[in-house]
Amino acid sequence: MILGQTTTDVTQADDGERTTLDDLFRRAGVRRPDAPALIDPPNRQSFTDGAPRRLTFAEADRMVSAIAGRLRRLNLPQDSIVAVQLPSTVEYVLTLLGVLRAGLIASPLPLLWRSADMVAALSLIGAKALITCARAGDINHCELAMTVAADVFPIRYVCAFGDDIPDGIVPLNDLYTIDQLDPLPPVERAANPATHVAVITWDIDAEGPIPVARSHGELIAGGVAVHNESRIEPDAEILSTFALSSFAGLSLSIVPWLIAGGTLVLHQPFDPAVLAAQRAQHPCSAIIVPGPLVVRLADAGLLDGRDCLKTVIAAWRGPERVEVSPNWNKADVALVDVYLFGEAGLAPTRRHAGGQPVSLAIGPLTAPRVTPHGVLVAELGRTEAGRFAMRGPMVPRHPFPPGIERTGAPCFKVAADGFVDTGYTCRLDRDSGALMVTRPPTGVISVGGYRFLLRELHTLLARLEPIGSLTALPDALGGHRLAGTAADRAAVQRELVALGINPLVAGAFRERHAADQLPGAHASAA
Repeated sequence: MILGQTTTDVTQADDGERTTLDDLFRRAGVRRPDAPALIDPPNRQSFTDGAPRRLTFAEADRMVSAIAGRLRRLNLPQDSIVAVQLPSTVEYVLTLLGVLRAGLIASPLPLLWRSADMVAALSLIGAKALITCARAGDINHCELAMTVAADVFPIRYVCAFGDDIPDGIVPLNDLYTIDQLDPLPPVERAANPATHVAVITWDIDAEGPIPVARSHGELIAGGVAVHNESRIEPDAEILSTFALSSFAGLSLSIVPWLIAGGTLVLHQPFDPAVLAAQRAQHPCSAIIVPGPLVVRLADAGLLDGRDCLKTVIAAWRGPERVEVSPNWNKADVALVDVYLFGEAGLAPTRRHAGGQPVSLAIGPLTAPRVTPHGVLVAELGRTEAGRFAMRGPMVPRHPFPPGIERTGAPCFKVAADGFVDTGYTCRLDRDSGALMVTRPPTGVISVGGYRFLLRELHTLLARLEPIGSLTALPDALGGHRLAGTAADRAAVQRELVALGINPLVAGAFRERHAADQLPGAHASAA
């Protein structure tokens, strides 16, 4: 599926303008088949089924083909949309690549989405299949997936990893040990494969949730931006603590790993003790962490360059906070701030030699940013209304599904000049030319990486508890935290859970203890 006439202005090695994510993965596998490719979090069994896995490129490639073959056996038409809701384990990466190898389109879903969000989203894009796991934390995701499939008519199949998969769900765990893989016919593409839609992620604006479709080339441009600005070396071992279900997650973690052809060490959920264990076990040269946690982790000794660590990549979901963040004082480890603008795009900047943050500027954004031969990954601008805008190789060019802009439904909007208004307010410093982000989109709050419309939350609460209230409080780590009051907190919680609402909203009505009142008491920022 190609959305409009997409230009081929992304440059990578060799025939990069025709490169897909699967091409990058295959090249790394051919070059280093026996090298470690993917490593699970050591605490995997605490949040999902199965012992931690460690796969070589050859083992991972076989599993990608196995997943692709099983999906093709289900007779899903080419370019069918397959929703994926998995924690940050090796299965997530394998499934994403398997869906693409099968000639299908992947739609990663945030792990905390429940039935209300999932039904609305998957009905909008017409997903044909849903891949999940037996459990994530205390939640039975097979049961959740079957409930969603019953309410979304186009979904024909639910597939799952894990133990004790119930009848009616296509099991996937057996693919690790099965002798004979399903055949995998070649995918026929009529045009440049890099311009085909690869993934559909999810954003939100003042109108509601919106699907955002990206081609292979646009994803690779985002990954090139991070990879080149961070100077990740070939065969590097990368430790990622960032959730993978967004454009930022893909561009920060999976695509740089594919470009480097090294090892991707996964982390889920964010846990400083587990991170310390992983740092001790794996000689990572790059680590990806939430920007607000950088100083705390550095003070705890987890970001020292005492081993192989060369680069810390700080992901800022609140880009307005980069320029007021503390200076970086570790001379032996570079810090790269990544300004994240929802699903519109990102902008990585390597800190000055003195540790000060770097401002953005109107005009071309290249990677690396300060070299004359950097790759163009985006162009930055400012709208007449004073909001930050982007266009170029990494930025989506068309709304999805095709024609949705004519239906009146919320959709991704691209201006006639190709710029996308990110919604973030910014000001232009006339003396320095710096483009300084000052405020997040109006009416949208971020809680631990999840974005909500405050208006919709208030409307929902008014239906359940007319005398209750829901407040978004500033939080040092997650952007905001929700605090709710009600005559019967437990009853409101039960009703929100029954409605299939994100547990972060239901959790706002839990009984609070003293520790909950401390700023940043919950660490859901990753």
